[in-house]
Amino acid sequence: MSDASIPVDLRNPGQVFACLGFLEAADILLGDAEGGFDWHDEAAVTFQLRATGDENPVTAVLAFLAKAKVSSVAPHGSTNRTEKWHVQTTHLLKDAPFPFPDPPSPATLPAVIGTAPKTSLTIDHWGDATSRDNVKFWAGSGGYPGAALTQDALDLVRGEMIEAADDPFALSASQSSSFRFDWRRDYIPMDIGFSPNDHGELTMVGFPLVEIFAALGLGNARPERIDKLNYRYGVIGNSSPDALFPPIYLRAALGGADLPFSQRRFRMRLGWPGQENQARCITEVFEES
Repeated sequence: MSDASIPVDLRNPGQVFACLGFLEAADILLGDAEGGFDWHDEAAVTFQLRATGDENPVTAVLAFLAKAKVSSVAPHGSTNRTEKWHVQTTHLLKDAPFPFPDPPSPATLPAVIGTAPKTSLTIDHWGDATSRDNVKFWAGSGGYPGAALTQDALDLVRGEMIEAADDPFALSASQSSSFRFDWRRDYIPMDIGFSPNDHGELTMVGFPLVEIFAALGLGNARPERIDKLNYRYGVIGNSSPDALFPPIYLRAALGGADLPFSQRRFRMRLGWPGQENQARCITEVFEES
């Protein structure tokens, strides 16, 4: 077993979701992953990750992503494809399982990072048609697919991500669009007094690894939806780096479940950066007492 540590801001929901993304990826790629949040020093909170093998699990996961290709997957008989956006689509065989009904557009087809089932990571939360909230904050303007957004984010940082293993959530790049999980990039034009889209000389800086891993982290867990513009999420840990848990407990904690461990909960508020009921972005985060 090997251990790794990631600096994390608990008041940045995208970073918390991304910690679960690293946990889920390490569990699939390496096996027996465990994690937990260590807040014994509030000025230097970390996420502790452990997985099978001798290699640093964060470095191992980033090395996988650095070489992986992104594709989309569609159910048998679907007319949805993402080749228009330079992302290959694989159509499943008849009667092969698909996580939700064939979507009305390619925008929410699952994104697959990698190839073989045991060496691939799937992002599909945005198409969830169950009673769970799909936590889809991006609008998919013009039908731009989530698989293409995933590919774009990966391409921005492929050559730098392994060197950023000690602090992956700090790796930034000029990013014109994202999943809107990291609120350091987002804005509401009415609040800031102008729209950067109207100023070609301005480039928005995003955090691609946060976006990718946050999307992965929502595959098996979701924050608790209060209403369209309010969510609650939680973390577990201890004020010690030795408090590590299997994925099932961190998933439950993210959704705000009461657990018999040291636990903290946060509320995030969102706003409409454009037309109501389209894209949403995080505007405020505070810890609940």
